[in-house]
Amino acid sequence: MSDIAPPTDAELDILKCFWRDGDLSASEVRARIADSLGWTSSTTRTVLERMRAKGLIDRREAHGIAVYSAVQPKVAVIGGLMRRLSAVLEMAGPLPASAFSGSALLDPADIEALEAALGETSEEDKAR
Repeated sequence: MSDIAPPTDAELDILKCFWRDGDLSASEVRARIADSLGWTSSTTRTVLERMRAKGLIDRREAHGIAVYSAVQPKVAVIGGLMRRLSAVLEMAGPLPASAFSGSALLDPADIEALEAALGETSEEDKAR
């Protein structure tokens, strides 16, 4: 995810929809975020297209409907956010992924993959 701009908070809300539910149309995304963001259909489509331009999601046609899907895996996005937070906090090492064991979004395999990704990154950073 290093070449991709970090997602905004609203984009993270949308990515969570894709990570939980898989491919979705703009209407389905809007239905899932309507209460929290209160967006119109056009705003939802605009944000989805911006996310597509950023490389966060992809779009394809299915039965005449635009269907979007996450391109970036949740572990890569969350790992990038954790590294960014570690840098902001000026920490000597990465945040432990095990701190997120109570997450409804991350299962044990995700946490293990996140630990591995953060460990690999910190070793690369040490070599620089």
